[in-house]
Amino acid sequence: MTEPAPTSARPARDPALAAARLRKRYRAERLFRAAGIGAILFSVAVLAFLLVTMTANGIGGFKRTVLRTEIDLSAGSLTLDPSQLKGDGAMRALEGAGLPEVVQFAVSQQVDKRAADEVASDAWREVGSKLIADPALLSQKITVDLPVSDDMAAALRGEGKPELRGVATDLAAKGKLFRAWDLGFLSRADATHAQAVGIWGALKGSILTMAVTLALAFPIAVLAAVYLEEYAPRGRWTDLIEVSINNLAAVPSIIFGLLGLAVFLGIFPNWRSAPLIGGMTLALMTMPVIVISSRNAIKAVPPSIRDAALGIGASRVQVVFHHVLPLALPGILTGTIIGMARALGETAPLLMIGMRAFVASPPDGLTSPASVLPVQIFLWSDEIDRGFVERTSAAIIVLLVFLLAMNGLAIYLRNRFEKRW
Repeated sequence: MTEPAPTSARPARDPALAAARLRKRYRAERLFRAAGIGAILFSVAVLAFLLVTMTANGIGGFKRTVLRTEIDLSAGSLTLDPSQLKGDGAMRALEGAGLPEVVQFAVSQQVDKRAADEVASDAWREVGSKLIADPALLSQKITVDLPVSDDMAAALRGEGKPELRGVATDLAAKGKLFRAWDLGFLSRADATHAQAVGIWGALKGSILTMAVTLALAFPIAVLAAVYLEEYAPRGRWTDLIEVSINNLAAVPSIIFGLLGLAVFLGIFPNWRSAPLIGGMTLALMTMPVIVISSRNAIKAVPPSIRDAALGIGASRVQVVFHHVLPLALPGILTGTIIGMARALGETAPLLMIGMRAFVASPPDGLTSPASVLPVQIFLWSDEIDRGFVERTSAAIIVLLVFLLAMNGLAIYLRNRFEKRW
């Protein structure tokens, strides 16, 4: 019996070469880690720059220029019973009692005619709101801050008409003309003057539109994902549906706007620029994103969960709705957050269905004319007056806060239903 030939001995490794390779590997690892940290720091710096810039530019949008005026109502200048200040007709009653004239007379007694003419025409409503809130003021001497015109506001900034700059500077030196916080910006609707605009109309329109979008897109998309993952037989038609959904998720948003214009407004022509039409249009755009994320979340549920439920006698429907969906819900909510965040910032589809109309009052229902925050920001950014530039920045801050609040709620729900195994 022959002995096997001896194997050749493995060549000895060069310790210097091995050490050089090890140093090279560690150097590459350090460079990769440094690149990752640099990318994170760069992203944080860009985000901080964006937030600081938007905050600095937007703070001025929450203010407006006002003229401080004393109005003596104790002399009985208004022949009005305090009981008339209750109900919806209170402001009309004040107008009929001569409140606009009383306010204009008080202003003319304290500033010259040139400055008095620059007080906003509806400034008396500021006084009216105070009287409605506290009827006891009808017999007192009050001090109110009356909004001025856009020209006077520009003059205080050193812009606009040269003849008004001296007047504004003189009044500002006396402490009568200044910029004050405008809480009404959050409660008024759109207007033609920067001093009188508000964001509530667009904000309410966004809330209603997002509510319709969520109510339509979420259940339909989740049920579609459940059917495709748990019930649909594998075949040519199923593959075609999956490819179509993936393609729809990448379609430009304006295509969905054209679809909404052709279909929804063709069926409901009288609901142009309504939150219902806007919500249905955005639901079409959002559903593919939610379907894809929901399918991935359902697919990530371990098969052992299904097998265990079937093993103890659960039906197919009970397996899906009692076991699979609750475990997949955090992933489904993650996709919903992404889809809703995209829908909230969309402008093009809503422009196609007419949600760029000038709406001077907040919508009172899903079928009332309305605007939304992104479109309102787009319209204000196109104005020449610098006052609208500040209002635009303030509206962007409101949009960001609304987006963070909506995402925060969704993240809380996702974490609330998250289960670990």
